[in-house]
Amino acid sequence: MFDPVIAPSGTLLGLLQRGRGDGTLHALTAPRAEALAALNHCVLRDPRHDWQVENRSLYYARLYLDLNGGLEAVEAHLFDPEDVVDADESRTGLALAVLGHLASYGRRDALELLRRYAAHGSNWAWALDELALRDDDAGLRALAAPVLARFATDPEGEAELAAAVRDAFEPRPWRLWAEDPRASIATRVRAAQEAGCFDRWQRQMRPTGPRPDWSVHAVFEWAQQGMERGAALHVPAARCLVAVAGPEDRPEILQAARAGTDGARCTALRYLADSNDRDALDLIEAAVADGTAPVVEAAVDAFERMRSFAAVDRARGWAQRPDALGAAAGRMLACRGGTQDRDLVLGALREAVRGEGPDAPTLWTLVDGAGRLGIVCAAPVLRHVYRETASSHLRGRAARALAATDPSFATGFAVECLWDCEETTRELAARHAETGDARVVERLRRLAADPAEEDEVQTAVRSRFGPDAALG
Repeated sequence: MFDPVIAPSGTLLGLLQRGRGDGTLHALTAPRAEALAALNHCVLRDPRHDWQVENRSLYYARLYLDLNGGLEAVEAHLFDPEDVVDADESRTGLALAVLGHLASYGRRDALELLRRYAAHGSNWAWALDELALRDDDAGLRALAAPVLARFATDPEGEAELAAAVRDAFEPRPWRLWAEDPRASIATRVRAAQEAGCFDRWQRQMRPTGPRPDWSVHAVFEWAQQGMERGAALHVPAARCLVAVAGPEDRPEILQAARAGTDGARCTALRYLADSNDRDALDLIEAAVADGTAPVVEAAVDAFERMRSFAAVDRARGWAQRPDALGAAAGRMLACRGGTQDRDLVLGALREAVRGEGPDAPTLWTLVDGAGRLGIVCAAPVLRHVYRETASSHLRGRAARALAATDPSFATGFAVECLWDCEETTRELAARHAETGDARVVERLRRLAADPAEEDEVQTAVRSRFGPDAALG
């Protein structure tokens, strides 16, 4: 997928791209045409860095409802000629998910658009999944013929159909079609279902990879073979060592951790770290000093998994190193350090923001650590991360840390978090936002009455009201 271009956080477009609650609040007070243009820009050019885990669809669907926005731009995007040549689901996935939510809110135009795209669009499987959750049986049955027409009736086409049935996220349409009164439909779908089940059984019956009767040397060779073909196998290989290695194999494993091939060295380091071996920390430090990039990465990952007091104590000595091991040490202290480590964690947090910016992957752990340790002095940095990051998940973590460190959170960011795109952030806000603000009470009532809202959010909302309170 393309790397999205994110507008500055102080602009309407930038707020909406980030999924911030202030994006909705600003859009509702901006000129309607400007707000709709920014909303369409986001829906048609997915702004998420990780579209598989970050939420935006319900957030954008709710804004379409609030603005009474039409779907002409979405329709033009879905049926653009580019859809024929670019079948990447990331091009249309967000738009289809937004349509799904709109259909659940009763927007008939969204439902009809999903049906048309399922019949004629390249990313038909996604549209069909959305319809499986929202359409009635008659609507789904009407799609059987156009969907099956996508697959040729030769052996290759039938194999593709079987794979589509097997991998379908929502099985409801296929189950309906298997009972279709038209024999030409039902027979093909039932055959595809049977073929998919047989294929799954075959894959389960074909063992691959290491076996308990392998030697330590064989496991190392398997890991190296994976490394040579670009597949990192050191993690499963380390688990295999647990089954095949005995006390007599320790010298061979230590030698591999010092000077083995990359695959063997990564495997040995992971195994020794997971075993809390007394030499693991020294070997990890040596690997970071003289190993290749894959070895350094494996060594750092192995270190961060360690839970021993010795590893935490070593992290205190490594935390100010200007390398990957120093960054890992800061993250370890954020996860497992004590109050005496607050300054080191705060220093790591500031250095990460200063050196790598508000979207640095290391911030996820450091932000959590600042909240866990209650580092009040971290609040300014956390507020900066909250405002600037393009990751809605990281922003939610920053909000959670601010709730633990910033006394102004309940009357500040917690209010806008009620409109955030992430349900976990809305849940946090529902528990913390100060109800003296009239907007907060009205928003809580709306969330409580919204059938599309997550159960956890509604539970948090109910916890803010007494048993006699009226939310309607």
